[in-house]
Amino acid sequence: MLLAIPMILEMVMESLFGVVDMFFVARLGVDSLATVALAESLLILVFSIAMGLSMATTAFVARRIGEKDPGGAAEVAVQAIAVGVVVSIAVAVTAWFYAPGLLGMMGATPGVIRTGTNYTRVLLGGSVTIFLLFLINGVFRGAGDAALAMRVLWVANAINMVLDPCLINGWGPFPKLNVMGAAVATTTGRGVGVALQLFFLLGGYSRVRVYREQVRVNVRVLWELLKVSFNGILQFVIATASWAALVRLCATFGSVSVAGYTVAMKIFMFVILPSWGLSNAAATLVGQSLGAKKPERAEAAVYQTGRYTMAYMGAIALVFLIFAPELVAFFTTDAAVRRVAADCLRFISVGNLSYAWGMVILQAFNGSGDTRTPTFIHFFCYWCFQIPLAWLLSTALGWGHRGVFTAIPAAETAMTISALVFFRKGKWKGTVI
Repeated sequence: MLLAIPMILEMVMESLFGVVDMFFVARLGVDSLATVALAESLLILVFSIAMGLSMATTAFVARRIGEKDPGGAAEVAVQAIAVGVVVSIAVAVTAWFYAPGLLGMMGATPGVIRTGTNYTRVLLGGSVTIFLLFLINGVFRGAGDAALAMRVLWVANAINMVLDPCLINGWGPFPKLNVMGAAVATTTGRGVGVALQLFFLLGGYSRVRVYREQVRVNVRVLWELLKVSFNGILQFVIATASWAALVRLCATFGSVSVAGYTVAMKIFMFVILPSWGLSNAAATLVGQSLGAKKPERAEAAVYQTGRYTMAYMGAIALVFLIFAPELVAFFTTDAAVRRVAADCLRFISVGNLSYAWGMVILQAFNGSGDTRTPTFIHFFCYWCFQIPLAWLLSTALGWGHRGVFTAIPAAETAMTISALVFFRKGKWKGTVI
């Protein structure tokens, strides 16, 4: 619980960026809301790379801490930051030149493209703040310093919440940037958070401290990190590309379907963040326990965390089933969007219990350094099952957006069953990193 509580609050803070943006942008109209939806479906691919690198970083740092090797953990941190900077430059250049085409590829109307081009350029152009925020917090989590990661995101979100309405609406001395103001506010908040992270990391406030002489490329450590990260990145790319595909399917039914789906998923991703926090705590315990040669403690942590997560997700399912209309009304006043969003929340809540166990077990694999198993599970359950099923139900059978929503709990249930089968075989206990 000492690990989980700060991690839960950290995940809540991370999700607040999108929730706050959605809250203020929703007042600008459906096109602006669709802009955020489609731009973030592109941004989610960036998140997948950042999360894959962060997951591998957490696993390596946790293992080194379990082995009582803080110097080795610091070397991993430096290599992870270097990779994040290089990848973010490539993302920024691509976004600057191809933002309109990327939005068009996602099914944006001409109006949404006009509204969202600069928003997309700013948001993706500042992706270095996203990468470093994820990666350095991954270092803190692996070291057991989850409270530092939580404090960083408190500061970043406070800045975003203050700047969002000011830059969107032009309050006081601030320019009125409309939807682009949300991107500027978010990027600024994340940038200040990264500066605070570096202060903690270089100033000796974490269990992992980086010294000047360690700021160099270590080819061996870099290669080992990239090998583990590759499957981790692929794992999240598979999952997030599936999410983007569902957005694209919803786009065929109009902006209302896209906006409703996006509002519902924002709410869903926000309220399940305690489950992500618990899962990340389990991953850290697995990595540190395997580093300390205590695989039985690692397994016990996973089952205990699974029980807690299942209880929480079951309660959330009841809330969604009963209060879905009231929840979505907080984010949009458009009646049509509210109906679609409420439908989505009720459909996906059916798979909450399965989703709880799936999150914990898949993160346990990642924490052990076995990123290959969850990658295969994601591929078959999302791309070979969820996307075809969503198309079949929504388009071929004519269910519309409800067909897309139905495919979500079906895929999550299949993923959890598969993960549990592989976990019980126990091969993850012998992973070497």
